[in-house]
Amino acid sequence: MRWTPGGSSGDIEDRRGEGGPRLSGGGGGMRVGLGGLVLLGILSFVFKVDLISPFLGGGGGGGEPMPASAPRDPEALAREDRTAEFVNFAVRDIQDTWTELLPRQQGARYERAKLVLFRDAVQSACGPADAASGPFYCPGDGKMYIDLSFYDELDQRFGAPGDFAQAYVLAHEAGHHLQNLLGIEGQMRQRQRANPGAAKALSVRLELQADCFAGIWGNSAAKRDKLDPDDLEEGLRAAAAIGDDRIQRSAGRNPNPETFTHGSSAQRVEWFKRGFESGRLSACDTFGQ
Repeated sequence: MRWTPGGSSGDIEDRRGEGGPRLSGGGGGMRVGLGGLVLLGILSFVFKVDLISPFLGGGGGGGEPMPASAPRDPEALAREDRTAEFVNFAVRDIQDTWTELLPRQQGARYERAKLVLFRDAVQSACGPADAASGPFYCPGDGKMYIDLSFYDELDQRFGAPGDFAQAYVLAHEAGHHLQNLLGIEGQMRQRQRANPGAAKALSVRLELQADCFAGIWGNSAAKRDKLDPDDLEEGLRAAAAIGDDRIQRSAGRNPNPETFTHGSSAQRVEWFKRGFESGRLSACDTFGQ
């Protein structure tokens, strides 16, 4: 992406120096984000333990104390700070985009969300979370959360490097915030309670819509000449990398669409492209399809 380092943003809440409780299960309304199941899939594959099922099928919360973090080498911390600087730019740009687009397309005012940067573990209104949760949005406090180490996994293990791929992750979580503002999140929860058998299918539709919203931001960035020639491919590669089918394969399991909560790689790519090509919220009606 074409961006200039520097500049400050009131959109960032940096908690990287704090500790917190370790997550031991899903729940609490937390939208386990793009990376959560990726990291759980990796750990399941490495340690031959099924860590994914509780998040695909629900589960209780609760936590245990988080041990003190191991010291980090200065070079790694410097790289993290450079990533944080890009994240600061990307979140500001994403939210500036919605501040301009939402009134024009929906006649609604966009309320900016905070992005919480954390290291190892964090407490949110949706409960405790740790790095294995990946990026997520909490409707309870209207904040997005990310441990920046997730980007190393996205790059090194899932072959989705690049700054646009990193921004896509943030744009997806901002899409969940937009759903919360527009009442889509609450409506989906009501439908899940009314029809528990459709809960997973409805969750997939919510996630795919967030992908489509991320694509709308990409459309805006392209129009403003913020994208490099390979950036769209980066975004599509990232969308494909975190499809439920690919995550389940990485954990040594056969893909089971009945357990999907975020959508297949093909679905995620399709809906991101719809948003990117149209630039309009009206193109993102995943619930009407």
